[in-house]
Amino acid sequence: MHWLAVLMVGTLSWQSSAVASNAQIDNSPTLARIASTGEISIGHRTSEIPFSYEVDGQPTGYAVDLCLQVVEGLQDALGLTDIRVNYVPVTPANRFILVRNGDVDIECGVTTNTAERRRQAAFSYPNFLTATRYVSLAEQKMDSVQDLAGRSVVSTTGTINIGQLNELNRTEELNIAVMLSRNHEEAFAMVASGQASAFVMDEILLAGLVSSASDPAAFHISQATLSSAEPYGLMMPADDPIFVEWVNQQLSTFYQSEGIQALYDKWFLQPVPPDNRVLNLPLAPALAAIFANPEQYLQQNLAPHAE
Repeated sequence: MHWLAVLMVGTLSWQSSAVASNAQIDNSPTLARIASTGEISIGHRTSEIPFSYEVDGQPTGYAVDLCLQVVEGLQDALGLTDIRVNYVPVTPANRFILVRNGDVDIECGVTTNTAERRRQAAFSYPNFLTATRYVSLAEQKMDSVQDLAGRSVVSTTGTINIGQLNELNRTEELNIAVMLSRNHEEAFAMVASGQASAFVMDEILLAGLVSSASDPAAFHISQATLSSAEPYGLMMPADDPIFVEWVNQQLSTFYQSEGIQALYDKWFLQPVPPDNRVLNLPLAPALAAIFANPEQYLQQNLAPHAE
């Protein structure tokens, strides 16, 4: 189901002074279409708390709010009185296809920016850092990588976590029975029912699932990690660098404002709908450094020579 909404300026508003030139608009298929139609298509998830999910059928979350800040900046840059937001639900399996085909202008979800993925799509400045861990039933007393040996472990189709799990299984000779789920909720339910011993996924997404469970204390997120911290970014078409540059300009301006701290606090330190659970995750110094200088992070960590 697609949702249409007219962008409303909220309490986290900020000023973007740059104006797109006619040449920039003409040379950016995405900007040209937005300027012509007054619409933008935003891809969102349905259940990735607190980043991108639905409450009463309406898209919301940290990444969705970030995208709306970007759209507000683009609205000013293009000289439009408003931009209609067309919300398009996406999944880990179809997100790259929808962006590549032009059905989605910006994917506002939980997509990790990796070298392999940058061959398929473009990414914005990072908006979060997270490592891969696993969740299990607390009664199983699992916490280390070796605790996965000989067990059935699930992860979600279309994610980098599948590759990380398979690599770990091969290099550590753990004899894990790797299982695939269609989405994160299905994988989490498999752990809850005992069908799988563990669910491997980004730690922040596991925290969101556990916090939303009827009995969060029944689950345990491992101290052991299966990857180093990697960045999330908004995903865009690979063939429109001018549009990517403009999105990054809007993000950089917002990152330099007081609005980014307020937005972060809203989703990671305050009660999150629909159940008003609190993740209680203070802004990490590494992420604060990205907000202070996102271009420097890209040059030091995601430049071609670093791949």
